Amino acid sequence: MELPPFVAYRDRLGVPSEVGFLRRQYVGFTRMHPIWVGRTILPQVSRLRCQVYRLGDYGMVGAARRLLFRHFDVVPRLPVPNFEPVVHAQFARGGVLALPLARSMRAALVVTLHGGDVSKAKNWRRTLLAARWPDLVRETGTFVCVSQAVAEVAAARGVPERKLTVLPIGEEIPDSPPDRAPSHYLFVGRFVEKKGLAVLAEAMRRLRAEGDATPLVCIGDGPMRPVLQALSRELPGISLPGWVDIRAVSGYMRSAVALIVPSVIAADGDAEGLPSVIPEAMAQACPVIASAQGGMAEAIMDDVSGLLAPPGDPAALARAMRRVSADADLARRLGLGGFGQASVTLNARLQSAKLETILLDAMAQRQKAGSWTRPRDRT
Repeated sequence: MELPPFVAYRDRLGVPSEVGFLRRQYVGFTRMHPIWVGRTILPQVSRLRCQVYRLGDYGMVGAARRLLFRHFDVVPRLPVPNFEPVVHAQFARGGVLALPLARSMRAALVVTLHGGDVSKAKNWRRTLLAARWPDLVRETGTFVCVSQAVAEVAAARGVPERKLTVLPIGEEIPDSPPDRAPSHYLFVGRFVEKKGLAVLAEAMRRLRAEGDATPLVCIGDGPMRPVLQALSRELPGISLPGWVDIRAVSGYMRSAVALIVPSVIAADGDAEGLPSVIPEAMAQACPVIASAQGGMAEAIMDDVSGLLAPPGDPAALARAMRRVSADADLARRLGLGGFGQASVTLNARLQSAKLETILLDAMAQRQKAGSWTRPRDRT
């Protein structure tokens, strides 16, 4: 029997750095299935492996409908008449955009917060998010936070503790650790300030000065690409393949000495929740070296399932990298420790099943409470 659909909302669908972890949130659902809805559809959306609908449809009429939706809360008709009465929105801004959609459907609204969407200062300066946030806090049943650190930021933004739940996004774990042939350090992610690329660049300079010739592969792209291009001209063994297919990323992880996640809190407050590459690397038994902050410190047991280094400290990062590259037994122990931990605490099937329960509970609570009325209609 076909499972009933519900709305999963992401305003920009198909962002290369997102499609993997967005898809994994629903791999364990057994009682309903998502239909993705968004205003902008990018080519990578096919990797979601789900039905996708562009809000308002295409053409000039569709563009007009999206403008009315964005500015005046006029909700276009959705193509499926019998959605389950729950909307799951991704990111804080996605939540405020999905709010009128949930109202029009008389549906419960659940919002997943990922990190920078609530921590970045510019998101709160005369923005749609800032204007509609009080309504979102009041009318959202549950805010799902990918780490405790994200939940603390959300609480500081006024979300009641009773509406917060912490649920990291998991990874699809093989039955056994894959074979590995380590040959390079690996970075995967957007080339932006919070990813700590300046720290990584300085750590690589230190390693080269110490005689460590281990190559570095940096997968991704973004505004800080010139920093890494300059590093590749300065030092040998730095490669920048851009964004690659998820299967290729897994291959790079299986051949990595370690995945390096040197994230920092950016000057504008942008911060990580739990980078999806961490459980992805753990699933490949790839050792992870990450900054000891936020969701990274929550996901990694230092010296058991990875190594933690003080954020913003290139000397400490270089020491950790050198330690793993010089000690094959340590690297193997950390990789297997990460694989075992991810199998239990970051397993996408298990995490996804928990999310389905959260959505169903929110739907039940909404139905129990009765019809949803707009704040301006309340007396």
